[in-house]
Amino acid sequence: MAFAKSELDDLARRYTQAWNSKVPENVAAFHTSGSSIVINQGEPSLGHEGLTAMAAGFHADVPDLRLVCDGIRSAGSHVIYLWTFSGHHAETGNPLDVCGWEEWNLNDEMKITSSLGWFDGDDYDRQVAG
Repeated sequence: MAFAKSELDDLARRYTQAWNSKVPENVAAFHTSGSSIVINQGEPSLGHEGLTAMAAGFHADVPDLRLVCDGIRSAGSHVIYLWTFSGHHAETGNPLDVCGWEEWNLNDEMKITSSLGWFDGDDYDRQVAG
């Protein structure tokens, strides 16, 4: 199924707001109950419980995390959500500015059925260390 640009723009706006709400359950709510995310080829976060824990982990590491949507594109039900987040690492206090993206498969209700997340982990580690 193909989605209208206005639908995708609205999805991106609401997803960005969910991350910026600092409520991990708001992020998980964009996924189906059986959804998963794999970040940088790591271990999958499965279902709403795993997705909530994943979002909570990012908020714990970067308590002042601020996400910006840099764009959204689609090919049928396959969508790429481009993002940049900024903030300060909780332990080191060092500023972070990280770019990445998520690749989503969406169902007809525009819920995420699976996601692959990507960002430069080495660059993130360098920024954390200062």
